[in-house]
Amino acid sequence: MAYKISDDCISCGACAGECPTEAISEGDGKYEIDAEKCIDCGTCEGVCPVGAPQAE
Repeated sequence: MAYKISDDCISCGACAGECPTEAISEGDGKYEIDAEKCIDCGTCEGVCPVGAPQAE
C-alpha cells in the first residue's frame, strides 16, 4: 500500500527531497504522493516534521 499525505502537511518539502523514487511532488496546498511510484519505504514519514505522510 502506498503512503498518503494528510492535511497536516505544511508544504516544507522535506519528504520530496528524501523520496528515493521521486514519487512526491508539490500539489495544491500540500505535497502529494504518486501511488504508482511509491514503494512503501517510509522514508517520507521519517523526515516529516509533522508526521503528514501516513501508510494507507
